[in-house]
Amino acid sequence: MNWLSDMRKSYERGALDDDSAASEPLQQFRAWFDEALAAQVLEPNAMTLATVGPDGQPSTRVVLVKDVDERGLVWYTNYESRKGQELSHNPRAALQFHWVALERVVRIEGNVERVPDTESDAYYASRPLDSRLGAWASPQSQVISGRAVLVANAAKAAAQHGLNPARPSHWGGYRLKPHAWEFWAGRPSRLHDRIRYRWVEGRWLRERLAP
Repeated sequence: MNWLSDMRKSYERGALDDDSAASEPLQQFRAWFDEALAAQVLEPNAMTLATVGPDGQPSTRVVLVKDVDERGLVWYTNYESRKGQELSHNPRAALQFHWVALERVVRIEGNVERVPDTESDAYYASRPLDSRLGAWASPQSQVISGRAVLVANAAKAAAQHGLNPARPSHWGGYRLKPHAWEFWAGRPSRLHDRIRYRWVEGRWLRERLAP
């Protein structure tokens, strides 16, 4: 496996200077996200979600952020999935955006709660019909005998719910309420820029971390 140890890349695309970093993390995130959109980064809203199970085992998966504001970051999923069960046990999580083409990473940590049913209902209604039926068809994270199970479940859901399926009670949104953000920008010689924001005594404290 020496070919892996020989892989090298010099990060040259940009910087995150103390003078240019926003005073609050949401402002900095929106600026970087807008730049990712402008650069046509593939799925810029894709983020890694890390949770921890009752046995202490961490697990990760990629989800799509669907809302970001002062209250936090929102994604939607099956509440009975592995991540849903782990969040029921331990309602804390970490998120990470990695925009490879821009040589940037954003990490967020915080507490997680379910969004109100009205928000989940509104988002569910906005999804394509196939996706709405898919929420009924997939027993997410459970062992199944084959893909035919999903196809049969989807057909059954279509027959049962028609063109206007209601949101399943086991499906909805989560919101991570951040208490820490970190913004990483690749720099030459591995002297990367890292700016962290921590919520301390009612305000965001901004600080630089060594790479």
